[in-house]
Amino acid sequence: CKKNNNIEDEINSIPINISFERFDKKFYNIDSFKLKDLKKEYYYLFPEKFDDIVWVNRRKDSLQLILKNAIEKKFNNFNNIENEVNHLFKHLKYFFPKIKIPKIVTLINNVDYQSKIIYLDTLILLSLDTYLGKNHEVYNGIPSYIKYDMDISFLSSHIVDKLLIRKINYPKERTFLSQMIYFGKKLYLKEKLLPHQGDFVTIGYSKDELNWAQSNELYIWKYFIENELLYDTDNELNRRFLDPSPFSKFYLEIDNQSPGRIGRWIGWQIVRSFMKKNSETKIEDLILKPGEELFIKSGYKPKL
Repeated sequence: CKKNNNIEDEINSIPINISFERFDKKFYNIDSFKLKDLKKEYYYLFPEKFDDIVWVNRRKDSLQLILKNAIEKKFNNFNNIENEVNHLFKHLKYFFPKIKIPKIVTLINNVDYQSKIIYLDTLILLSLDTYLGKNHEVYNGIPSYIKYDMDISFLSSHIVDKLLIRKINYPKERTFLSQMIYFGKKLYLKEKLLPHQGDFVTIGYSKDELNWAQSNELYIWKYFIENELLYDTDNELNRRFLDPSPFSKFYLEIDNQSPGRIGRWIGWQIVRSFMKKNSETKIEDLILKPGEELFIKSGYKPKL
């Protein structure tokens, strides 16, 4: 505990101060809207193929105004959110010293939940209209498993997701095991980068879904072993156990009770087991560790 506290003290002393640039406010500000100035400052948000009339009309579009009003109501103060993001980037700087500290620009993007965040090395584009909360009326019609994490409490987790795509190479091996461990590494790193967030935020489960995964870990693992899935290369296994979905697909009565992406959760437990047995392993070495070798050295064996 003392070692962990010392590390946290060191991390907290890293001088980082990120504030959000509210492009969304500037764009919809009636009193001081100057398109020419905005296009010069935020050139990357104004593709040349579109005439100015497109942006003028966008400011009057009924859907855009509904989203603008919803954002103004939801996000009248960004202090806590900025503090959380600064805390995240202190951890990122500690574990990845060469990382560049980005500028964060907020915007409205037609509730494009597949592009909540765009990470461009020194720039993060943050679509505030995808973080209004899972029960917001503008999300009616979006499947529950998708809108569950359309909440600002998942912002730091989503930023880490985008970053780790660049840090952890997708495995060349096509086995189900190697892909589970790939996702397990990402979740383990998120756990370290977001130490004050619960496991349910790290993986994007509800508390009930997390409880189900924990209670059924042994039975999930037995299913994978008894059906000889670990070294299977069938891409269908991704859809069943790794891809976002309302539930995992064992093709059993328990399916509707299970959370989606259960293979990622098992991969996380394997990586946790490896790091518990090999606690001196550095993060950069963990990232490069081949999946099968990590699995063998993990001694992973879930208990009742």
